[in-house]
Amino acid sequence: MVVEIIRYNIAPDSAEHFTQAYEEAGTYLKRSEYCLSYEVIQGIEEPNHFIVRIEWDSLEGHMQGFRAGPDFQPFFALVRPFFSSIQEMKHYRAVAHAK
Repeated sequence: MVVEIIRYNIAPDSAEHFTQAYEEAGTYLKRSEYCLSYEVIQGIEEPNHFIVRIEWDSLEGHMQGFRAGPDFQPFFALVRPFFSSIQEMKHYRAVAHAK
């Protein structure tokens, strides 16, 4: 499993549109056999900061499976307006975990 982290800095007047876009885009993530889970979180001290955390079955599942599949284009169309607000978009692997 790999975790994709996308950090955004969203203008206050776009925050509602951003969360609605990811709520709709989440339907495509849920349908994907490669996506294990996802969440969108918003900063409390800095409410313009958002993090999208997506667990993928593998890097290949994300990069070749999801991106080449039928759900990517409609997903991307929903989140594309916010790409200029991305501060980081990287993949990570877990090295420690607690429940």
